[in-house]
Amino acid sequence: MENIPTPYLPPQRDNNHKTLPLIVVGGGAAGLMAAGQAALHGAQVVVLEKMRRPGRKLCITGKGRCNLTNVAPLPEFLDHFGATGPFLRQAFHRFFTPELLDFFTELGLKTVTERGGRVFPVSGKAPEVLAMMEGWLRHLGVPIQTDTRVDELCIDQDRIIGVGCKKERIPCSALIVATGGASYPLTGSTGDGYRLAVQAGHRIVPIRPALVPLITAGSEASRMEGLQLRNIQVRLFINGKKRGEAFGELGFTAFGLGGPVILTLSGIIVEALLQKNEVNLLIDLKPALDDKKLDARLVRDLEQRRLESMESVLRGLMPREMVPVALEAAQIEAKRPAGTIRGDERKRLRHWLKNFRLQVVGHRPLEEAIVTAGGVDTKEVHPKTMESRLVAGLFFAGEILDIQADTGGYNLQAAFSTGWLAGRSAATAALGEH
Repeated sequence: MENIPTPYLPPQRDNNHKTLPLIVVGGGAAGLMAAGQAALHGAQVVVLEKMRRPGRKLCITGKGRCNLTNVAPLPEFLDHFGATGPFLRQAFHRFFTPELLDFFTELGLKTVTERGGRVFPVSGKAPEVLAMMEGWLRHLGVPIQTDTRVDELCIDQDRIIGVGCKKERIPCSALIVATGGASYPLTGSTGDGYRLAVQAGHRIVPIRPALVPLITAGSEASRMEGLQLRNIQVRLFINGKKRGEAFGELGFTAFGLGGPVILTLSGIIVEALLQKNEVNLLIDLKPALDDKKLDARLVRDLEQRRLESMESVLRGLMPREMVPVALEAAQIEAKRPAGTIRGDERKRLRHWLKNFRLQVVGHRPLEEAIVTAGGVDTKEVHPKTMESRLVAGLFFAGEILDIQADTGGYNLQAAFSTGWLAGRSAATAALGEH
């Protein structure tokens, strides 16, 4: 047994002792981790998954590459969750990035750390992660019962005793709800868990999209549809006051803006829009150059290419799709020879390059969000166990909880960590050890 990787060690069960199963509702990242950990600790576990295959959302995370986690230290990691971060401290202290990477290494998954501390499988294929987790559960003897939707919770005297599926009732010793949020409904995340939590008396913090593309006013974005920019700085202003900034990549769409930088800022923006605040984004297209250096670059280009048209000269400064937008903002005719540009016109152009302003007037629907904000109120869940404070034997894990971070692997780590903790805690409860 010494040569068998730890995650594959089968639980030691007393075959003469029959117990009710521990049920995990949801076969995503949190649910699969919870099921395996519960089985490792001796519980008889079954996963109920309403889709035909588990882990469908896991397979599309990180643009299909599966951004497993981030190597940022714990304090910085928690900061990415904002106000929802402190609840996760206990789970992260028990099972964090190093433990997750060890877990996958023992399963045979090779990983690579990329820019920004993001961790991916070396293969760049999210289905490989899912396949390994499914194999792990098979080794542990955990069945995944697909095409099984849980319609109701069965509760007696403030204790979970089972679930209702269609006309069937399945008794249980403990229950973990890991149904995800309400984003990407085609993967099965349709908000079922919220309905179940409400049945148990839990408060749901109003759900809303997080990590979601944004809708902007005017036609500038749509005129540059499909254009992707790298290494740009975006500053966020709410009611005229700076509230955040991010550096990296963004893309223009028919309706506005998308890409990693926009997703990072979108959580704050959605909240601001809900409160009817004015939201503006200022895009710095040349963050490596301060005003003085950028002005010197413009003076040089305009002089060296003084006989060329402005639209030709600007193609050396920006992508072709941006040129007409820039010239319109700077009030410069496209065919003007570069040598005829006045100082005030050059100043307007320089200002636009450093402060391209777009007003945000909305966001795309929840169905297009990567993560759902809101969910089961964490004040009603024990952070050391993930057990409900209202119903004994009922546990929560993953995105169903009111925990959300920006992009970079943080949300998936939270799913794995809360799943790990819920699985172990629920096994203890199921076996009557607490």
